[in-house]
Amino acid sequence: MNESTSKALPQLKLNYKRTALIGFAFFGILLLWQVYDSWCPTFLTDIFSRRMFNMSSYELKMSGNEANILEVQWIVGIIMACDNLAALILLPIFGNLSDRTHTPIGKRMPYILVGTFVSAIAFPFIPLFFHQNNVVGMVMMMAIVLMFMMMYRNPAVALMPDITPKPLRAKANGVINIMGYFGGAFATVLGIFLVLSDYINTPDAARNVWTIELPFIIASVLMVISALVLFFTIRENKLEEELKDELDLGEKLAAVETPIDDDKPMSKANRNMLLAILGAEFLWFMADNALGTYIGNYVIYYLKSASSATMIMTIVGGLGSVIGFAIAGGIAEKIGRKWTISSGLAITFLGLIIMCFATPSGKVVGENGEFAFPALLYVVWLIKGFGMALVHNCSFPMVVELCSSKKIGKFTGYYYAASMSAQTITPVLLGFTLNQTLAWRTLPIYGTILIVLAFTLFTLLVKNIKAVKVQNVTGLEALDGD
Repeated sequence: MNESTSKALPQLKLNYKRTALIGFAFFGILLLWQVYDSWCPTFLTDIFSRRMFNMSSYELKMSGNEANILEVQWIVGIIMACDNLAALILLPIFGNLSDRTHTPIGKRMPYILVGTFVSAIAFPFIPLFFHQNNVVGMVMMMAIVLMFMMMYRNPAVALMPDITPKPLRAKANGVINIMGYFGGAFATVLGIFLVLSDYINTPDAARNVWTIELPFIIASVLMVISALVLFFTIRENKLEEELKDELDLGEKLAAVETPIDDDKPMSKANRNMLLAILGAEFLWFMADNALGTYIGNYVIYYLKSASSATMIMTIVGGLGSVIGFAIAGGIAEKIGRKWTISSGLAITFLGLIIMCFATPSGKVVGENGEFAFPALLYVVWLIKGFGMALVHNCSFPMVVELCSSKKIGKFTGYYYAASMSAQTITPVLLGFTLNQTLAWRTLPIYGTILIVLAFTLFTLLVKNIKAVKVQNVTGLEALDGD
């Protein structure tokens, strides 16, 4: 870029150090979510197998009655969906409340702190009640964790666009998500050393509660630490005042069809854009959440492999995601957010098509008769992780692009209403589908169909409005923490 072109471009500053510190909020979110999604569906499968068949999932597996394990998946799906239903209701509420909150520590921070500490206290009780075969206590603890994480999640995610000008939000979201994936990766590493299948594939008398308790305790401690780092380094009120001019400039450079005006109803063009984005988001979250919810059971009960392989696969997928998040902002600057997301969906589709051909290896390698894990799935998760990173990185900035700074929490609520409604429906729908087909190979087919629908809706109905190019401050100034 020559000097004359540089001077002609508006100058905005993405502070990478500050953005990374905001990312500690997402670090805590994905840390908890990874532990929750990796372990809770298998807990539910085991505990409801006892209720329905008077046998643990291990005993059903050893007796050759594995079809019964598939029969309980609809209950697993309902329980997982009930938690998400509560989230669907609470996320918009907390988004609206935080928009209207004014305290000496900011409008988002009170919700982040309360949500973190209550969730952290309740989280370790989930495996404890499971170990005691107390289904009521376990489900109640799951519900409490999910409810207070919703208090935490919306305000935590809204914090980034609160203090980031609109043209810089795609790049900032990449930094935020990379921080989040560090949290998810840490939780995954815990699952490699504290192997869930070692607990599940063991008779009751030999089960060690600490195998399943430690990941939840460690996750709780790290969640609290991440919230405290956020609290002591990010001063909401001070930053909003200091960045007022940059945020106002960002509003003028927004990638929207018609300008945002809080004193007027949302324009038809912007409303149609919002609905199209949210509709496509609903479909791709249905696909992604189905895979995340059931992949642990898919590996243990269909591939008959150790759950540690799932954790390694998750790390590989996380690596693909980090690469995707690192470059998504740059790609969006060149081809626009629409085509970045469409490309991500197409890449994800390719990964799921490959997954359709994965089958149990048949090669016994574990002490409990476990099969070798198919290496093909590592490739699938790398591709899917990269593709969905392109999708997630640009979709949230597209939603909050359509509102002013006064309504970021509300529009963040819209974003999560779409994702959580998908996550409410998809576990139940797929659970019933598995119950009817009695075939675990339904999982990748289900995901593939939804990704195709999301791609079609998004590509046809969402316009590609490129953000105005800006000259981002670079060097030491971009790393300045003030």
